[in-house]
Amino acid sequence: MSAPAFTLYPAIDLKAGRCVRLLHGRMDQATVYNEDAEDQARVFAAAGFDWIHVVDLDGAFSGQSENAVAIKAIVSTKAVKVQLGGGVRNMAAVEAWFDCGLERIILGTAAVRDPDFVKAAASAFPGRIVVGVDAKDGRVKTDGWAEDTGHTASEIAKRFEDQGVGAIVYTDIGRDGALSGVNVEATAALADALAIPVIASGGVASAGDIEALASHTAGIAGVIIGRALYDGRITPKAAMAAAEGVRQRDSI
Repeated sequence: MSAPAFTLYPAIDLKAGRCVRLLHGRMDQATVYNEDAEDQARVFAAAGFDWIHVVDLDGAFSGQSENAVAIKAIVSTKAVKVQLGGGVRNMAAVEAWFDCGLERIILGTAAVRDPDFVKAAASAFPGRIVVGVDAKDGRVKTDGWAEDTGHTASEIAKRFEDQGVGAIVYTDIGRDGALSGVNVEATAALADALAIPVIASGGVASAGDIEALASHTAGIAGVIIGRALYDGRITPKAAMAAAEGVRQRDSI
């Protein structure tokens, strides 16, 4: 039997329409990598990626979409599948974004504050709603990582078992944008506790991080890669080889 696919999600984080990366989620610690988000999407598509992970950073703080022009430009390329998180807090916004051509929508703050809405969205769009669980020191944060919920990652994620949710994006805030290495242990522990596939995020610094995640076949379905790609610490070719090599080896 072949091993399940392991998907790589290059990240485009949007702040005032520009492609940036933050350090530990701090808006005052933003590095601009591309003024043109659509161009960055085409770069990732040309490199061979099938998906792009887009975050509306401004929307995550305000609670509504703030980078719609840039997001629609990314989707309009039709070069890759796009999943979006940040500022989507009601069904009208979910429906509007799917009408624009998004493949999946990530709900984070709403998963804590309005789980019934998330469950309703997952029921209406099976497999296309992803729950974002962002944690620091084991505690889930919301509102652009500004608010401490007092809940653990597993407590939030387990609310959505058997609800039609397509995946959980688990972000270690303390490592995000820091190139300090992915938190494989915490990600694997969450994946082991859930029936929902987990996508890792935060801290990826080398192909070794990708190999470590891909080797954990019981529930880790992919990884989001940000600063390491932009800084050239990982090439697209090396990232793909790391993921594919492990899964092919595991299938033998």
